[in-house]
Amino acid sequence: MAVQKVQDDGDSASTSYGTVTPPEPGQVHGVPVEVRNPLGNKITLTSAVMLNASQMIGIGVFSVAGPILKSTGSIGLLLLYWLLGPVIALISLAVYNEYASMFPLRSGGEVVYLEQAYPRPRFLVSTAFAVNALLLSSSATNCIVFAQYVIYALEVEWTARLQNTIAVSLAVAAVAVVGASTKWALRAVNVITVVKILALAFIVATGIAVFAGKTAVHDPYANFHHVFSGSTRNPSSLATALVKINYSFVGWGTAYNVLSEVKGGARTVRKAGHIAVGLVSTLFFFVNVAFVAAVPKEEIENAGQLVAALFFGKVFGGRAASKILPAMIACSCAGNLIAVMLAQARVLREVARQGLLPFPEFFASTKPFGTPLAPVTLKLLITIFIILAPPAEDAVNLLLDLSFYPGLVFNAALAAGVWVIRARRTKEGLPLSTTPASDALVALFLAKSVFMLVMPWIPPEKGRSDVSIWYATYCVVGLGILALCGVYYYFWIILLPKWGGYEIIEEVVEMDDGAKVRRLVRKYRGAGHSVTTISRGDQEPLLR
Repeated sequence: MAVQKVQDDGDSASTSYGTVTPPEPGQVHGVPVEVRNPLGNKITLTSAVMLNASQMIGIGVFSVAGPILKSTGSIGLLLLYWLLGPVIALISLAVYNEYASMFPLRSGGEVVYLEQAYPRPRFLVSTAFAVNALLLSSSATNCIVFAQYVIYALEVEWTARLQNTIAVSLAVAAVAVVGASTKWALRAVNVITVVKILALAFIVATGIAVFAGKTAVHDPYANFHHVFSGSTRNPSSLATALVKINYSFVGWGTAYNVLSEVKGGARTVRKAGHIAVGLVSTLFFFVNVAFVAAVPKEEIENAGQLVAALFFGKVFGGRAASKILPAMIACSCAGNLIAVMLAQARVLREVARQGLLPFPEFFASTKPFGTPLAPVTLKLLITIFIILAPPAEDAVNLLLDLSFYPGLVFNAALAAGVWVIRARRTKEGLPLSTTPASDALVALFLAKSVFMLVMPWIPPEKGRSDVSIWYATYCVVGLGILALCGVYYYFWIILLPKWGGYEIIEEVVEMDDGAKVRRLVRKYRGAGHSVTTISRGDQEPLLR
């Protein structure tokens, strides 16, 4: 295992641990590129499309119509939101495509782009994102909704303990698949995603039958009279609904998290994003049209996450709703979880490679199965904790809102970061992106993030809140997490080195499997400025 000291002058140097090399062209900050990717290069265009589509086709399309209608107040706004979702996704894709073309050898998506855009103050943005990723990068929402539908299918009494047990069991099963083999995890995602697409197509076809009068629904056009009646103008309610629709389309960027493993790199990922958004958004819209045709507005609004169950009950009867729908939910949750676990494990691995997790070599290692087993196991533990933490009756809506709010801060930073990186690369004589986003699209991406950050603080109309606790709880908790990141950073980077008489330096560790990790160590004053060997008396790992 070779250890390389990161040097600011960019010159090569030799140490007793290996050769120190300057950063790769185009990437002058952050963790070195892994030229020999220890995770392999197995992901094709088809697999990239399926990864995106699998995460998009989770529980959102089956469960958020009720909360969105409750927030917006009208069928017209409900359906407009399902048209707005893909527009937001395509705008976001444009921004990510610009980043990906500049850093095509780095997986991790957002964590990498923030690291490159904001290298100063040193470690600040990366630390904030790392803490956010650790605390909120869970799959708890999918697991909880899966559990709710299983309980519904079994026709047993709901209890918090039963819901949590089923949810945790699903998370463990998904992690077992991803941790054992990337190849088989991708195959599982491909197969399950095809099944999910067919399931959505079946609902669309059923909706056509409803409109044609071939089912037990008596008046499929009832909800389409005066479609904007009851629409709210309350910005808090509109923003809350936007969070829900964002959640339903969140998988558009999954393939960026595995970019270094994709054959064809950024170009393939760009194609995969557009194909997935086009296919899935079409299905989503017509699935919701089918829901509206079969279920009365009042029942949709009060259904919580069980709108799809009401749809099947209205069309096929209660027995079909209790048998067919849970199978669809099971496929959606299983495929979504595997895709999320596979992608988010790479994000957490990049956080470790930045030196921001204890034992970075352990979390960056791909042993023993050639997979990021340690990050995916960490993700499992976080998911289990978040499943068990909030009140069970509010868990889905609270977790959904909370998982997005801090992320909006990073989205805003990403938008501004496009302009920052363009200016820096121009100044440093580095090439700009081959697929630049227009300034208008970057501005829209930024405006969307700012709108969703500000509007939830405005009190919703009476009865519009989707949780039983204070409506802005998720905003306070989300900002509180970011504030704690700032406090942690101040003590870790500024106060403790000052009190302890040391400075923080960076070392690059190249492991046997080709993985490269940045390790942050303490260098005590008086130890000298030229470091050629690691002495435990002079330097100690900062995070153990």
